[in-house]
Amino acid sequence: MKKNIVLLPGDGIGEEVTASAQRVLDAVAHQFNHTFTYQTEAIGGAAIDEFGTPLPEATEKACHASDAVLLGAVGGPKWDENPSHLRPEKGLLGIRKSLGLFANLRPVQGFAELLHASPLKHEVVNDSDLLIVRELTGGLYFGTPSERRDDGASVVDTLAYERSEIERIVRKGFEAASVRRKHLTSVDKANVLESSKVWREVVNEIAPEYPDVTVEHMLVDAAAMKLITAPTDFDVIVTENMFGDILSDEASVLTGSLGMLPSASLREDGFGLYEPVHGSAPDIAGQGLANPFATILSAAMMLRYSFAMQKEAETIEKAVDSVLKQGYHTGDLNVKNGQKVGTKEITDYVIEMIEDHSATESIKSCYA
Repeated sequence: MKKNIVLLPGDGIGEEVTASAQRVLDAVAHQFNHTFTYQTEAIGGAAIDEFGTPLPEATEKACHASDAVLLGAVGGPKWDENPSHLRPEKGLLGIRKSLGLFANLRPVQGFAELLHASPLKHEVVNDSDLLIVRELTGGLYFGTPSERRDDGASVVDTLAYERSEIERIVRKGFEAASVRRKHLTSVDKANVLESSKVWREVVNEIAPEYPDVTVEHMLVDAAAMKLITAPTDFDVIVTENMFGDILSDEASVLTGSLGMLPSASLREDGFGLYEPVHGSAPDIAGQGLANPFATILSAAMMLRYSFAMQKEAETIEKAVDSVLKQGYHTGDLNVKNGQKVGTKEITDYVIEMIEDHSATESIKSCYA
């Protein structure tokens, strides 16, 4: 299978972690007889410096012509004093909007070797494996009017959703739950907000289409509490934009490291932009110290959700897990009795595991 991937390294460590993910994708392509081609474009602060805009037209055009997009990171203190339209983050928001990406998927899965670094007790977070499906283009962040009034004496923000916007994200939640553990938690604030009342109505209307999925409604404050007291009770959480933003950041601490968390932003046809949750870490950029795991796992999500390459995605995920089990880690990870290595070395180990896994699977097939 042939696929064209646009790489958006961005700022800080983005170039290093994106390069690592590309190497891993090439290893998978070789093992599974695929062809991945790449086109690298500028976004964020790097694009501001070179082109005077965080989202150049050439970048936008290339992304629209691609099969998927892999992004490294954007931002950094270098551009903190820029006017709002020249902030690196505008590039990310702009490309999401341009591509019509409305569903953000953020998996939160604990790795045994890292759980001791979680601020929660081991018995609470052990076996945590959940997916947050967040609506990305509507709600309070995009409602109008949003303004100060009466010379700052009052202010208004507007929370607005079209019913169709709620329906499409809720379906994404059901689809995700149907291929996982078949439990969907819909998070809202239906005791207060009219938008949440409609949200709950839509969930109940769609639920009969997925009879194998158990649906639970939960108020956002209760969900926030349960995430840190009983995270293993969750399978898939589906929620609106602001609630999802807050809950996904809360959930990110469960695993003990932001450096392990991938994400995907999807549209209805499966096209997606994939990126690590972590920031650009400009203080270590260019030193070969960056942790590429989250970007590598984001590439695995690309294979799964945009390319329907389930086995290939699992091969990457198992390789990352095996590397951690052997004790290899970058400096940001706290692995007991492990061996600290750099970006290139940790990527080398992941590729070795992919090649070893493929060799084992080939031998098994001979005796099947």
